[in-house]
Amino acid sequence: MVSDKNNGEKVNRLLAALSPIEYQRLLPDFKEVWLENNQVIYQPNEEITEVYFPLDALISIVSTLKDGSTTEIAVVGNQGMVGLPILWGGSTSIVNTVVQVAGNAIKLSASKLKSECSKKGKLENLLQLYTQALFAQIAQNAACNVHHTIEQRLARWLLTVQDCIPQNELPLTQEFMASMLGVRRSGVTQAAGMLQQAKIIHYVRGKITILDREALEEVSCECYQVVKQEYKRLFDNLS
Repeated sequence: MVSDKNNGEKVNRLLAALSPIEYQRLLPDFKEVWLENNQVIYQPNEEITEVYFPLDALISIVSTLKDGSTTEIAVVGNQGMVGLPILWGGSTSIVNTVVQVAGNAIKLSASKLKSECSKKGKLENLLQLYTQALFAQIAQNAACNVHHTIEQRLARWLLTVQDCIPQNELPLTQEFMASMLGVRRSGVTQAAGMLQQAKIIHYVRGKITILDREALEEVSCECYQVVKQEYKRLFDNLS
């Protein structure tokens, strides 16, 4: 059963911003599903038949090269959805979409989403605004990967993950973080070690605990605040 959008638990912010009429119209087609860690949602050139609105799961949009190297280009939590190519006139993804942190999501058929958006109601407007915010995240990440240090990028990434799943303990391995940042594991090990030595984070195998978020924001580059402000602008427009 889909969670009550107003009960303060397991809420997707886009779905919560729908008008009551639209929400009730879509409610019979919502299916709450559990997404496993490392579960592949979409692969390149694979047809998109369902879209997903995360509740407490965290999903990465990942670019993969022929040699298998990967870089995360965007992260999607309860502020967004995956499956946007459906709205752009496409039917497939050109990137991998993978569950980063296991959790719940609302699944909706792609055909139902397109049908609802064709009514030109609030859902279509919400997703257009979300597309703009997601593009801002992708563009800023591209600049960040070129111009900022691994330590700054790691701090920015941890802050973004925590914004999507608001808890201090994050189930993340150094190998996974290196893969998402597109760097060698040794680089992440050194950057995480510096943050741990400064008592900003605590790292044990497979888990990072954020001890001092304020200090982590100081270490992070400006990219974190740029993207955060864009999402704030999005949700200010929704209210």
